[in-house]
Amino acid sequence: MAPKGKVYRGSVKDFPDFDASQDAEALYNAMKGFGSDKEAILDLITSRSNKQRVEICQAYKSQYGKDLIADLKYELTGKFERLIVSLMRPPAYSDAKEIKDAIAGIGTDEKCLIEILASRTNQEIHDLVAAYKDAYERDLEADIVGDTSGHFKKMLVVLLQGSREEDDVVSEDLVEQDAKDLLEAGELKWGTDEAQFIFILGRRSKQHLRLVFDEYLKISGKPIERSIRGELSGDFEKLMLAVVKCVRSTAEYFAERLYKAMKGLGTRDNTLIRIMVSRSEIDMLDIREVFRTKYEKSLYNMIKEDTSGEYKKALLKLCGGDDDAAGEFFPEAAQVAYRMWELSAVAKVELRGTVQPAGSFNDDGDAQVLRKAMKGLGTDEGAIIEVVTQRSNAQRQQILKAYKAHYGRDLMADLKSELSGSLAKLILGLMLTPAQYDAKQLRKAVEGAGTDEKVLIEIMATRNNQEIQAINEAYQEAYHKRLEDDLSSDTSGHFKRILVSLALGNRDEGPENLTQAHEDAKVVAETLKLADVSSNDSSDSLETRFLSILCTRSYPHLRRVFQEFIKMTNHDVEHAIRKRMSGDVKDAFLAIVRSVKNKPAFFADKLYKSMKGAGTDERTLTRIMISRSEIDLFNIRGEFVDLFDKSLHHMIEKDTSGDYRKALLALCGGED
Repeated sequence: MAPKGKVYRGSVKDFPDFDASQDAEALYNAMKGFGSDKEAILDLITSRSNKQRVEICQAYKSQYGKDLIADLKYELTGKFERLIVSLMRPPAYSDAKEIKDAIAGIGTDEKCLIEILASRTNQEIHDLVAAYKDAYERDLEADIVGDTSGHFKKMLVVLLQGSREEDDVVSEDLVEQDAKDLLEAGELKWGTDEAQFIFILGRRSKQHLRLVFDEYLKISGKPIERSIRGELSGDFEKLMLAVVKCVRSTAEYFAERLYKAMKGLGTRDNTLIRIMVSRSEIDMLDIREVFRTKYEKSLYNMIKEDTSGEYKKALLKLCGGDDDAAGEFFPEAAQVAYRMWELSAVAKVELRGTVQPAGSFNDDGDAQVLRKAMKGLGTDEGAIIEVVTQRSNAQRQQILKAYKAHYGRDLMADLKSELSGSLAKLILGLMLTPAQYDAKQLRKAVEGAGTDEKVLIEIMATRNNQEIQAINEAYQEAYHKRLEDDLSSDTSGHFKRILVSLALGNRDEGPENLTQAHEDAKVVAETLKLADVSSNDSSDSLETRFLSILCTRSYPHLRRVFQEFIKMTNHDVEHAIRKRMSGDVKDAFLAIVRSVKNKPAFFADKLYKSMKGAGTDERTLTRIMISRSEIDLFNIRGEFVDLFDKSLHHMIEKDTSGDYRKALLALCGGED
């Protein structure tokens, strides 16, 4: 069933010793009399390929003079009926029905149009157009043109031609030109030249476009997806993002669509049915693999938790197996991970904070505004927020001195007495230098009963050498103790060794060394018990070398190490650490790996987790918003939208309140 030279990656295969007449009889008996044997129906239909189901329909008509699909519709109900009937149609006719339903009546299901037209091959598009004409005696292009508008309509029409180039031979010059044209059509242009986006993304081959996206990242410093979000809007933006996702990895696109169809309250059953049916004989195994890697749970288990009855049983049959049971990392997921490390290595991202030095800055004037805001009865929190969040940290230090000189008072003490709760913690944190603030957070994490390991990991794993040295000095000055000594006395074992190593601030800052990277990858593989050849080193010696590699090698070098690791083991280092380590040691190494891969994404994930679900982890939210506001909070905002399809601004607005929210939104610096 797979194309010549390709391994079949569907979950549904031709049934051996297939007999259409016998199956037709079995289905007839299952629907005969009072009630129907749903179990028999789903077992039979989900274990036959689409080609075999079509033959069963023909045999059923020949033997009983009845339409099998009509009988199934009569006997079955609800979601189960929609799923089974959809399985009985040939793929092109199933797509045609989905599109007809999407544009029929009042309103249009744009998500369905986007999913189908952005993901199908040229041949599948041609078959769809012909099936639509045959089934409804209408022209698909004319119907879509009549039901959509603007640039969204134009791109849909381009995709409907099924004329994407399919040549795997790529011209480097054309790759560079297309990347440049996309940049000039969007980021470098006043307004956007949508026609250029439509032409390049609608016509070029997938192989060519993957290289264009890599080149675009190199010359612009940002992924093409972020530019599309910034330059385009509405359904046109969603369509172009879907095209880009399918170019990068169709399996990943569908894994994401399936996850979103089931996460949260309620299930988008139409989406779930459409994807499970349409991909069951194409790439369901790839989708499963990517799903498990990306969401750390199997597609099978998510379907099991989110659906019920015969509907659930039929979907699980189409899924074809539970990947959590195997517990292994898959080749497709390894390829995705390798591409991510490659992108991480070539990206030249300009880190940007959201808080900039204020123009026409007057430290004495700001000191007077703050004094006035706190003088007399009541406090003008709005004025305090306005000054403190709109000044850089260096300017805040000048305000502290001006306040003391002008009023002979300690501004920090006054703020502490006038403000309270979350707002007080945020404003007071902003008034400390970055090193003082980190030192204070670390001190809180180790003093008293219990240790806040998450705070220790977040700070120690993400700060650069200069920041670590400044934290050490601030800690010594504030607490008259060495940070290293407090970390040593409050932690133990390998976790202590990791923290102490990071506290030295001795990470190499040079480029990658390919020969050394290969050797380092071997050590990582042996430590994680993934090497083909066992090492002569003792377990303790391997762990020491592993720790040294992750804590002292430069970021560019580690990116190369992790790429070599994938080539050597067919595993991603992040996945391997999750599977083979535990506790604080696992969390610390994961934080290092994720910082090396994409530090803004690491912080975006932590911010999301601090606000999702019931309750808000205000300590984490405050800490990250303060510490990243002048470093990379703008980049974190971009990653937040990419990862969670909602803006950081929106989530803060929804999850916090009052003056605390006002101050956080000021630091956030804008809506994406």
